[in-house]
Amino acid sequence: MNEESSGAAQADVSQPGSRRLQKPRKPHRRAVWSTILATQLVVALVTAGSVFLVHQNLNDNIADGVDVEHQVDKVLPDGVEKGDPEPLNILVLGSDLRAGAGNDIDNENADGSQRADTTILLHVAQDRKSAYGVSLPRDAIIDRPDCRVGGEEVAGEDGVRFNTAFAVGGATCAVQTVEALTKIHIDHFISLDFNGFKEMVDAVGGVEVCIPKDVDDDEHNIHFDAGTQVLDGQQSLNYVRERSVLSVNADIGRMKRQQAFIASMISTVSSAGTLTQPQKVIDFLGAFTSSIEVDSGLDKVGKLVDLAMEVQGTDLDKIKFITVPIEPDPDNPTVTLVWGPGADDLWERIRQDQKLGKDFSAGSIGADDDPSGGDGGNGDGGSGGSGGTSGSGSGSTGGSDEESDESAERVAAGLCA
Repeated sequence: MNEESSGAAQADVSQPGSRRLQKPRKPHRRAVWSTILATQLVVALVTAGSVFLVHQNLNDNIADGVDVEHQVDKVLPDGVEKGDPEPLNILVLGSDLRAGAGNDIDNENADGSQRADTTILLHVAQDRKSAYGVSLPRDAIIDRPDCRVGGEEVAGEDGVRFNTAFAVGGATCAVQTVEALTKIHIDHFISLDFNGFKEMVDAVGGVEVCIPKDVDDDEHNIHFDAGTQVLDGQQSLNYVRERSVLSVNADIGRMKRQQAFIASMISTVSSAGTLTQPQKVIDFLGAFTSSIEVDSGLDKVGKLVDLAMEVQGTDLDKIKFITVPIEPDPDNPTVTLVWGPGADDLWERIRQDQKLGKDFSAGSIGADDDPSGGDGGNGDGGSGGSGGTSGSGSGSTGGSDEESDESAERVAAGLCA
């Protein structure tokens, strides 16, 4: 940890706009997948007379879900029988639509078009005790397959960026593209736009991050002081989008910052400070349900609650975020990427519901991590999977060199080490 990062880890802002010193917080370990269910129960207990109205309003927020014409059939992992609980694969998409006040932070997409700014393939283990999310870089070069969207065919194209799938065919084409590339059946998808992201953050009173150095990005009007602080919705959007100052490796580092932010937001939403305040609960769910596009299996609050009930045993320390193995694109190494050789091994582990193993979990972001750089337990390699072994690989072997590499990777991504 450098001197600047060390100092950054000590300062804390408990409310947006204020700053004070605070003892390092202890990571929460509350089950994240029960958040929706728990918030429903809070609303029911505190506002029993209007719970039906609240529930109905949330239902009205959600647009009708779409049916995906899958490119890969559902195949159960070895040892899982039909009728048993099944592993779940959920594609989470962050749309970069600039519509709405404050969304045009980088003057992109002025024509109203949109692409998937963030894509995470979330694998939930068959035993529901662990999960891991795999970030897919938007600038990775792929061969995009033909898609079927609304009964119409969208032509594929070779040698294009991954996020063009969302641009030409929306979330359903993104799902079909991931299925074609990974041979993994996607059970559900959730797509969220920028406005929803900001409103969700504001609903819970902000999200804590640690910024290792001052940021003065005049081109995009993004400015932050160094230190641990709570960001409001607009500040959070600026933080996860910033790629000129904080990340020396641009979008690669930005993905890791997005993972860390999501982990911190999960911890905030799952905390007693949120769940014991009914208005926060209602505002958060209102922001979420009014800003999502989902498949037909998740387009009612009851369906979301059913999913939450099914996976309520997943604790924060068993949720990890990683990035698919990548390497520079040989045809344009300074601008674009390609998936690395290890990607096929990762997809097979997901298909077989296996654990990440240390070769993939090294350097992962945990949902129980301290934003100031504390480790929530990344070293066990045990996240995700219940039906297979953790596998082997050419990854790290532990020790101080590994810790030093992980600290350097965090700093390069714009995180405190």
